[in-house]
Amino acid sequence: MRLPAAFFILACMAMPVLAVTPGEMLPNAQLEARARHLSAQLRCLVCQNQSIDDSDATLAGDLRQLVRERVTAGDSDDQVLAYLVARYGDFILLRPPFRPGTFLLWSTPVLAVLLGGAGIAWAAAQRRRASDSVRLTPKTQRTRRDGM
Repeated sequence: MRLPAAFFILACMAMPVLAVTPGEMLPNAQLEARARHLSAQLRCLVCQNQSIDDSDATLAGDLRQLVRERVTAGDSDDQVLAYLVARYGDFILLRPPFRPGTFLLWSTPVLAVLLGGAGIAWAAAQRRRASDSVRLTPKTQRTRRDGM
């Protein structure tokens, strides 16, 4: 009984780990703010559901370092993003642009809702048709009404 309680207490005391280490940070506060802003827009290619700013994966650290190198070299935010998109494709962006190549990516949620709604409507119509086709004989109706 004490072991689960100890695990619970330890889990509650665990602090979130910050992905960006102090050694990665740039000495210039403005450049660091730009790098963090850019890192928050880029997808971790390992985790796929986190930004590289939040991920502690090795590749995310390498990408954060690359972003900082490009920012320090004088690239604009658009140039840094264009460089990474040219290297890794639109998938690296947490919010890829809407264009013909990403149409399916953007339209999938809408299509899923529409297809789900159509499936529910079809199932309801089938159920209605099935219940309409079952007709009770007058004797069965009397039996049900009388409670026998």
